Amino acid sequence: MTSDTSGPADVADDSPKLSLEVLWRAYEQSHEAVLVSDGKNQIIAVNAAFTRLTGYSASEALGQNPSILASGNAGPEFYAAMWEGISQYDFWEGEIWDKRKDGSLYPKWLCISVLRDANGQVRNYVANFTDISASKQAADRLAQLAYHDALTHLPNRLAFEAQLAHALRICTRDKRKLALMLIDLDNFKNINDTLGHHVGDSLLQQVAVRLRESVRTSDLVARLGGDEFVVVLPEIEGPLTAARVADKIQVALAENYRVNEHQLYTTPSIGISVFPSDGGDPGILLRNADSAMYHAKNAGRNNYQFYASRMNEAAGERLQMENALRQAMASIGLPETCQFSLHLQPQIAAKTGRVVGLEALLRWKSPILGAISPLRFIPIAEETGLIQPLGDWVVWECCRLIHEMRLLDIHGIRVAINISAQQLRHENLLLLVRGALACYELEPDAIELEITESTAMQNPDVTLNILDQLAGMGIKLAIDDFGTGHSSLAYLKHLPIKRLKLDRSFVSDIETDANDASICAAIIALGHNLGLELVAEGVETQMQSEFLSRLGCDYLQGYLYSKPLPFDALIAYLRAQPPLSE
Repeated sequence: MTSDTSGPADVADDSPKLSLEVLWRAYEQSHEAVLVSDGKNQIIAVNAAFTRLTGYSASEALGQNPSILASGNAGPEFYAAMWEGISQYDFWEGEIWDKRKDGSLYPKWLCISVLRDANGQVRNYVANFTDISASKQAADRLAQLAYHDALTHLPNRLAFEAQLAHALRICTRDKRKLALMLIDLDNFKNINDTLGHHVGDSLLQQVAVRLRESVRTSDLVARLGGDEFVVVLPEIEGPLTAARVADKIQVALAENYRVNEHQLYTTPSIGISVFPSDGGDPGILLRNADSAMYHAKNAGRNNYQFYASRMNEAAGERLQMENALRQAMASIGLPETCQFSLHLQPQIAAKTGRVVGLEALLRWKSPILGAISPLRFIPIAEETGLIQPLGDWVVWECCRLIHEMRLLDIHGIRVAINISAQQLRHENLLLLVRGALACYELEPDAIELEITESTAMQNPDVTLNILDQLAGMGIKLAIDDFGTGHSSLAYLKHLPIKRLKLDRSFVSDIETDANDASICAAIIALGHNLGLELVAEGVETQMQSEFLSRLGCDYLQGYLYSKPLPFDALIAYLRAQPPLSE
C-alpha cells in the first residue's frame, strides 16, 4: 500500500496566479479608500474611493503627507499611541476624525499596515479607511433610545439611575447634600382617559419643558414613566434650597396648558428626600421620596412634602390596603363573599319631615383589616383605577336595592349615587345606567347621580355633553359638596342639574359662625334663583335644622335624622315613619 504524500502546498501550486491586472482592479474598484505611502510617509498611490471620500484627486494627493487629512481633533497623545502600535506590531486600526478637502469633518475607521523589505526596513505604509458617519449616527440614536425617554427626550430611568449614582459619589467625596424630588401629576389619568393619549402625551411634553426650565443646567430632570418625573439637585446647601425649587416647580406646572383646542390644568404632588439624612444609596432615596410624594397626595395634592421616617410605615399600610382592596374586588358579584355593601342615609323634606330620598354610601369590611373608612380606601381606588369597576358595582347594587324596596311596597323614594370623575368620563357610563335600570325594571327617576363640584369643572365641554345625555334619559343630576370648589356660575347655569348639595363644612358651624351662616344663606338663595333644589348635608342638631329650614333649604340630611343604615335597618326605619295623615 502506498501513501498519498500530496498536501495543501501541492494544491496551491496548481492554483492560477493572481495577475497584477486583477490586483489593480480590486484596488481601484474597492469601496474602501486606499492610500499607499513610501518609507518617508509620502503618498505614492490612492484609489478612486479615496478621491470620492476625501475630495482630493490623485494628482493633489501624490507627494503629500497623509497629515493633509488631519482634522485637528486628535491630540499628540493619540498619534503617539498610534505610531507606537505601528512600530511594535506593523499594524494599527481605530476610529479617527479626518477632514475633507472642503473642510468638512467626518469619522472614519482606519487600518494601517506596514510593508518591510528584506532588511526589515519600512518600504510602504498601506492605509485603508471607510466613512462611519452613518453607523455612528445609528449608534448615537440607539444610545439616545437606550438612555432617553422617546416622548419627552428627557433621561429615562436607566440614565437617571446611572447619573444619580455618579452624583452621590461626588457628594459623598465632597461631603455635600443632594435632594431628590419625585413628582406625580394630579388628575393626569382623567385627562388621558377622557381626551385620549395624544392629548396626554402633548401635556407630558410641555411638563418636561417647564421642569427643565425650572432648574439649573447642572440639575437632573428625568421621566421615570407615565406621569412620574424626578428632579435631582446635586450639591445643595440644605433642605431650604430644595423647598425653594419645589415652590418654583409648583408654580410652573400649575399654569394652564394649551393642547389643540383644549385648555388643561394639572398640578404636581412632590415628595422630597435629602442625601445623606434620608438615605445613602439611590434605591433608598427614591423609595423615601415616593413615600413623601404619597403623603403630599394625602395632604390634598398640589403641594410638596419632605420625607420623614414615619412615612414608610404609612406607605406600608397603604400598600397593604391596596393589596387587600384588589383582593376584595374579586369578591364583587359573589353575594356570599362580597366584602362591599351599601348603607343608605335618608334625606328629609324640610317642610313635611318625610323621607323623600336616600344617599347610597359605600362600605368595605375586609376580613384582614376590618371595617375601613371610605375616606381611606376611596382615594386608593381612584389612584389605582379600581374606582371604575367599584363604581359600576355601586350602580348595579343601588338598582337592585331599589327593586327590593319596590317588592316591599316602598315607592317614591329616589336613591342618590355618587359618580367619580373616572366613571363620568368612561365611555360605558350611559350603557351602564341604561342596563342597570332596565335589568331591574326601574324608571330613570328612581335614581339621582351626584358629581362633585371639582369634577364638574374638569374638561367642561366633555362634562356638559355627558350630563346632557344623562339628563336626556330622564335622570336627575346633582352637584355634591357645593361651595368647596371653584366653579364658574356662568358655566354652572348651563349644566342640566336639578339639585345643589350644600357641603357639611358650612353646615357644622352655622350656629356659631356668622360667616358660615351667611355662606349658607347665599348658596340657598343662589340655588333657588337658578331654579335648583337645595340639600344640606351634615345636619346634626335641631338648631341647624330649624335655621336651614328658615333659609328655605328644601331637604336635610344628617345624623339628626339617621346615620347611614344597612338595607334591613333602613326598611325598618322607613316603615316606622308616621303615616301622612299624622
